[in-house]
Amino acid sequence: MEFLEFTHNPWLVAASLSISLVAAFTGFSLTRGIAAQPVALRKLSVTMAAIALGGGIWSMHFVAMLGLQLPIPIYYDAAITLGSALVAILMVGIALLILHFHRRTALTLTLAGTITGLGIVAMHYLGMTGLQLCRAVYTLPGVIFAVLAACLLSIAAIWVAYGQRNPRNILMGTLAFGFAVFLVHFAAISGTRFVRVAPLQDIGPLLSNEVLALGVLISSFVLCGAFLLTSVNFLSTPPVPAPSVPPRLLRIPYEQNGQTHFIDARDVAFLRAEGHYTLLYTGRQKHFCTWSITEAERRLAPDPFVKSHRSYLINPDHVVLFERRKDNGICHFHLGGQDIATPVSRSRLPALREVLGLS
Repeated sequence: MEFLEFTHNPWLVAASLSISLVAAFTGFSLTRGIAAQPVALRKLSVTMAAIALGGGIWSMHFVAMLGLQLPIPIYYDAAITLGSALVAILMVGIALLILHFHRRTALTLTLAGTITGLGIVAMHYLGMTGLQLCRAVYTLPGVIFAVLAACLLSIAAIWVAYGQRNPRNILMGTLAFGFAVFLVHFAAISGTRFVRVAPLQDIGPLLSNEVLALGVLISSFVLCGAFLLTSVNFLSTPPVPAPSVPPRLLRIPYEQNGQTHFIDARDVAFLRAEGHYTLLYTGRQKHFCTWSITEAERRLAPDPFVKSHRSYLINPDHVVLFERRKDNGICHFHLGGQDIATPVSRSRLPALREVLGLS
């Protein structure tokens, strides 16, 4: 069996890396802060991100394959090529559903990364079967190496991107994921050899390199457009709502010994409704406030306080532990040497997780 010599076009190799990075940034940006969205809108965001990430994986692969220079012309079966793209989108979509519709733990992050890695190698090897006029020959060590590299690099990228959902982690996750897809492709190619095969009379619908290049360019243009749109949201800061009360009301009044005192709102861990009034909890004691919980929310939310329950208004800066339950949650405060827990209702859970940096 005579193996064909091959090289790579450095410009197309660089272009494939750029596409991989653009796709990663687009997918991770589209899913930032979607925990507070309604379920239907969250599913739409996950779908768009899956198309961006999965389509980017596919585009990177085929731009790199266009850069593969063999001594013979090569073509691609259209049906198999489309199937490999759909596999990438499906696998990435499953991983994103796990990340955005289940509690994020070490297990779910690792599972999502593993599924993504398997999607990358499945797309790669399925796409390689679409080659016409030559055939790819693999070795078992080469395939094992590609699978391990894909899973480990994807797990690392997911851990980085979803450790904290802030711009810094998204940028670091973009680099990690973009290079992961890029390196997996060339790790798989390094363990692959190519042999010439005789053309068949009926080899199915073919895509020439020119047509394939045009399709990849169009998909890359779409990804770049998504990149520009998401970068606007990524770089801009949310508009700050006009305060409904003067800044001086960030001092909260409370009654003690028939006198009205004031305390800085930043020193209050949380407020709890007590009938038509509220109790202020600080580091060592609690104070009686004449505001109702509704009035306190109007004057203090959304900065620095967040309503976590119909009877509780909490200061996220004082939360020392967050505990997720099946349908709700609990915030823990360390006050006066004691651990005090406050409930988080199901409807308030997504917004609170976003404030705490958990979404």
